Amino acid sequence: MSDKYNPPFCMTEEITNLIVEIGELVGTISTFESMNPNPVLRRESRIKTIYSSLAIEQNTLSLDQVTDVVNGKRILGVPKDIHEVKNAYEVYEKASELNPYKLTDLLKAHKIMMSGLVKEAGIFRSGNVGIYAGTFLIHAGTPAKYVPDLMKQLFEWLKKSKYHPLVKSCIFHYEFEFIHPFQDGNGRMGRLWQSLILQAWKEIFAWLPVETLIHENQEEYYKVLQVADSECDSTLFVEFMLQMIRDALREISVTQRDRDVVGGVVDDVVVSMASNEDNVIRYLKKDGSMSSKQLSDSIGVTQRQVQRILANLKEHGIIIRHGNNKSGYWEVVEK
Repeated sequence: MSDKYNPPFCMTEEITNLIVEIGELVGTISTFESMNPNPVLRRESRIKTIYSSLAIEQNTLSLDQVTDVVNGKRILGVPKDIHEVKNAYEVYEKASELNPYKLTDLLKAHKIMMSGLVKEAGIFRSGNVGIYAGTFLIHAGTPAKYVPDLMKQLFEWLKKSKYHPLVKSCIFHYEFEFIHPFQDGNGRMGRLWQSLILQAWKEIFAWLPVETLIHENQEEYYKVLQVADSECDSTLFVEFMLQMIRDALREISVTQRDRDVVGGVVDDVVVSMASNEDNVIRYLKKDGSMSSKQLSDSIGVTQRQVQRILANLKEHGIIIRHGNNKSGYWEVVEK
């Protein structure tokens, strides 16, 4: 096996433009005093990150329940789901001590993340794995015997690559999921590690974790992963991840600018959000099968905003999802 790892990827004009725009947005947002470190906000952000990453993995606990677990309160819930939250919180508490460019730190983090959940916590898997949709194999991980060498090569590439950290973080995320190095926990570890790579570049990504962005765009995220797999190239995945990051930063930039420039504009934002929620409910009452893209076009807000509204309405029991993302539908609960 070759000692040189060359992830299949092509730098495009779209990616170059996204790097420039994200860099400008980060520079602008970092100047606002309201983004200065705040222990309470950091804790809230960390809890939401844990909730988002585990929800993607079908953890059944709500955001309030995750908050209670982190705060040491007893809750009624699936023991395994509660254990996942405790493990994840321990990992994220140690995040500042983890070096995203060290393979040994990845193994250390996985051991904490999956302790008591799988036998092979903190070590590469000994058997082969696959990702299934029902009985259909979507992706087969790299044969177990090649995993240790490939992961060593991937980390060498990560340390030596001249690509911008934004691009490297996305490529690493894709390659990590493609290899699928662990018995379980690959999704949550891949998302965590991209966030750590980004935080090592700019601290603002501690406030804008990849885990939360993916949770809000979960359906499209998996579609892009599948397309990248079929094309054996991560370019489309990199573009998608950078677009998500860019869109999220745009929203933060506008909100922060308005707060600093116009007093009281936050009230207007809250009123606008409430109005958008009412519009989503109104459309779903007419047609519960509408997608976030269709709702976005109908209401006139971004798809990311619609996905956030849907998640909030679902969290508060106002709407219920029936079926899968592709063929399911939303039910509005009449109070």
